[in-house]
Amino acid sequence: MHVFVTGGTGTIGSAVVAELLGNGHTVLALARSDGSAQALESAGAKVLRGDLADLDVLRSGAAQCDGVISLAFGRDYSSPEALAQAITEESAALAALGQELIGSDRPIVMVSGTPWVPGRASTEADPLPTDGPVGGRGRSVTTLLDLASRGLRSMAVRMPRTVHNEGQGGFAGLLVDAARRTGVAGYPGDGTQRWPAVHALDAAVLFRLVLESAPAGTSWHAVADEGDAVRDVATVIGRRLGLPVEEIPQENFGPFGPIFAMDQPASSAHTRDALGWRPTHSSLLEDLENIQP
Repeated sequence: MHVFVTGGTGTIGSAVVAELLGNGHTVLALARSDGSAQALESAGAKVLRGDLADLDVLRSGAAQCDGVISLAFGRDYSSPEALAQAITEESAALAALGQELIGSDRPIVMVSGTPWVPGRASTEADPLPTDGPVGGRGRSVTTLLDLASRGLRSMAVRMPRTVHNEGQGGFAGLLVDAARRTGVAGYPGDGTQRWPAVHALDAAVLFRLVLESAPAGTSWHAVADEGDAVRDVATVIGRRLGLPVEEIPQENFGPFGPIFAMDQPASSAHTRDALGWRPTHSSLLEDLENIQP
């Protein structure tokens, strides 16, 4: 399969590109900079220059390929406005890709987050939230999944709060960055709230499996660790960086503060049973041991 990939140089995307190329697929990848283009070409992908806001470029990429994996998302989370802008840009991109593929029965795999459900681990059957700081993502992904009835094999892979590789990435990576910046390995609330996690290389395998075989209109959970207590995550970060571990106000984490403070474990039992996905790489707490002082 010739696959159009956006976001192919990120923590998840670089692993997905390598997974596709290593399993008989070819890749056309969106690149917005010379550095990204060089990295993608070195990995073995063909490059289409442009960024996520170039809707005509996105439609062209989708038209050239047998399927799409959409991973690109903005990098500025410094304010609620910046996060909202990234969600708006992603929503427009997904709508453009979906419209290009309607009636073709070709697959498009989107990325979203695992939902949170009070009192239990969320499952693949739970709906995505459509309000709150990231509600816009839930609305755009749900809209595209609904296009399954119009000849589009649309699927969503829901990612946990931390997608990690070599001690970097995801919400845990944001905690590391904050610790380096402030001199404190901090966590919001009492730290007992749980975050699910997955190694990027395991997540990449699931994206390939969903692309190859998942039914239209379905959602899947790329969850290896059902829920690590945030205080335990901060404890490893503090030990590796030689910093104190303390509770700090959730407001200190900017627009992600309310999400950081939530207990949000997630299950992947259905995904494992239905697709035969088996995570094999290190857990989050093990991987955080790779943090360098």
